[in-house]
Amino acid sequence: MVAQGMIALSAGEAVSAMRDGRMTALAYAEALLARCAAGAELNAFITLDPEAVRAQARAADARRAAGEVLGPLHGLPMPIKDSINTADLPTTAGTSALRHFRPAAVASVVARLRTAGAIVLGKTNLHELSLGWTSSNMAYGAVRNPWDLARIPGGSSGGTAAAVAAGMAPLGLAEDTQGSIRVPAALCGITGFRPTTGRYPSDGCAPISGEFDQVGPHARCVSDLVLFDGVISGETAPVAVPSIESLRLGIAPDYYFAGLDPALAAVVEGTIQRLARAGATIVRADLPGLDALISAITMPVQIHDVVPSLTAWLASSGATIGFKALHAEVSPDVKSVLDAFAVPGAPAAIPDAYYTAAITEHLPALRARLAAWFAENRIDAMLLPATMVPATPIGGDSLLRIGDADVPFATAMGRNIAPGSTAGLPGLVLPAGLADGLPVAIELDGPGGSDRALLGIGLAIEALLGPLLAPDWINAA
Repeated sequence: MVAQGMIALSAGEAVSAMRDGRMTALAYAEALLARCAAGAELNAFITLDPEAVRAQARAADARRAAGEVLGPLHGLPMPIKDSINTADLPTTAGTSALRHFRPAAVASVVARLRTAGAIVLGKTNLHELSLGWTSSNMAYGAVRNPWDLARIPGGSSGGTAAAVAAGMAPLGLAEDTQGSIRVPAALCGITGFRPTTGRYPSDGCAPISGEFDQVGPHARCVSDLVLFDGVISGETAPVAVPSIESLRLGIAPDYYFAGLDPALAAVVEGTIQRLARAGATIVRADLPGLDALISAITMPVQIHDVVPSLTAWLASSGATIGFKALHAEVSPDVKSVLDAFAVPGAPAAIPDAYYTAAITEHLPALRARLAAWFAENRIDAMLLPATMVPATPIGGDSLLRIGDADVPFATAMGRNIAPGSTAGLPGLVLPAGLADGLPVAIELDGPGGSDRALLGIGLAIEALLGPLLAPDWINAA
């Protein structure tokens, strides 16, 4: 099999080819490493050790030759977000003070991937400490979007998304507190899945808040998200794929569709119309009060939790430094946020009483509001634009001009993805098309615990919409 053909394989197809001997793990690793080298300008990786990858691939081939039982991810190189603990490669969390830090143990999710036969391809670049949506990392350099190298890939898991979109691997590991899987998937034209909070273990991951942190996958197709979900959750029964005609898809226009970039809005509306023509029932039902609940919960909880959470992670991971030493070397853009909101004594710190109300009153109210919306309207999945705009230029992360309004960058990236992750719902991002040559995505959110059903819905809608072709330079490489 030629290298270009290998790169085009899905994770499921690649594993099948390696398991039955049509392709060796070493040959596949070499093809992906060559693609990593060709796309080095994306700056997708902080750490990439080709010899270590080759050694792991040879070991996978030896296991097959010896007749050993092969796992469901046999020989599959996977990029890992560099906020997730690995013992054989550094875990920097994208910050200078941890440049050479090797945790005492791997994160549980990495251990499960390796048990299933996966190979760690490398550690991917990210927004420093996962505190942002650009992945314009001042310590390790900005990650670039494969569709336009002058634009952001989204964040904070921008390196994993860029690597998957550029063909460096078909499946990668990311993490999402408030959009860090879904925003990069949307801006890079790939699929991304944030499961119901707690479905996958998030121990060993540099945290923001245990209330919202959740690891999950990036891939180029939904079937690979299903493969990942089975490996990590242990739920391996076939996913039921519904007919489009049987689906009731909910839309809450007042919150999710207000103020969108016109070109992006046209792509999303075209997708909705296409689903309706295929027989899906589109249910329009607003969610009054959603904005107030998100304002009371999402950022206040993260701001309150981030410093004690990072402190605990450093200690549990065996770091020789604490938060004070880490903070001393944080880049100015992230340090300004920590100093204003999160460090002890910060002028805009969240009072304990406010935090308690957010957790004990407002968060249960949000969950109840969304659960009732799904139940009362008999919604299978909520459909929304994942972001308000396509990928923006690197460095343009303050005010954005959308139509005739100036919109904060954080609103444009974070507004739509916040309710799902705050409430702990599963969320699936699917490419919907291109606006001015840049990817546009829809997000499907399901009721809590509906992960496999949501993935089945994703398979059905993906089959209707068809694939989003990769950028020209990737196809030609």
